[in-house]
Amino acid sequence: MKAYTLGLYEKSMPNTLTWKEKLLEAREAGFDFVEISIDETDEKLDRLNWTKEERLELVKIMNEVGVPIRTMCLSGHRKYPIGSNDEATCRRGMEIMEKAIELAEDLGIRIIQLAGYDVYYEESTPESVERFGKNLATATMMAARAGVTLGFETMETEFMNTVEKAMKYVKLVNNTYLNVYPDAGNITNAAVMYHTDVLEDLRTGEGHLVAMHLKETVPGKFREIPFGTGHVDFESMVHEAWKLGIRKFVTEFWYTGSDAWREDLKFAHDMMSAIIEKER
Repeated sequence: MKAYTLGLYEKSMPNTLTWKEKLLEAREAGFDFVEISIDETDEKLDRLNWTKEERLELVKIMNEVGVPIRTMCLSGHRKYPIGSNDEATCRRGMEIMEKAIELAEDLGIRIIQLAGYDVYYEESTPESVERFGKNLATATMMAARAGVTLGFETMETEFMNTVEKAMKYVKLVNNTYLNVYPDAGNITNAAVMYHTDVLEDLRTGEGHLVAMHLKETVPGKFREIPFGTGHVDFESMVHEAWKLGIRKFVTEFWYTGSDAWREDLKFAHDMMSAIIEKER
């Protein structure tokens, strides 16, 4: 058995590709699995309403291609946060949570990456923070029933931009099925902003780190920074993550219209796999 798995974020490929084409491209570039996106767009949220037949068809395609979908980036809570001060929005957020867990169960997804914030498009209040905590506990029990692990993404906002902040809620809920799925780029930006040690922050999650997003950033910018052009020290980050028990990694980057997107997939795979291989 391979000592680790390296996944590919779905949005690194053109959205016009079919699922079979996406999985084939991931296989061609050398990746072990794909991370599905359930973002705030109607198109992605509609995936939560796939029929049993549609879900089974995707499972068949995974088996045929030999590349599974094993993690989910659930960012739909940006629009429908579970801490929202609007009752209808909050209720929709919990519905999304329940359906996402059901979809994960049906597709064989092991880890759902949660967006780490109480609200996004509205002002955070003591009430929204309290509501977030209560609904998080409920969501964790949903996940426990299904045997699907939830992992907080360390975000770009103050609410949860470090592993240490995410661990506050992990300890509060205190359940095997709620952990941390850190973003290497986001916690690097937070460490620069706070003048702290990013590896020390990572170590605060010891025993509760389920996977890691390998994403490039520069100070103050969190998206669409090509690998090798930012300030993330991937070698030290992977080295520390490996010591802390992480064995599942996902390269997170975006397709932005380049004709060389296939070369970008291969570059990301080769760069990150070479770094991870040093830890074996």
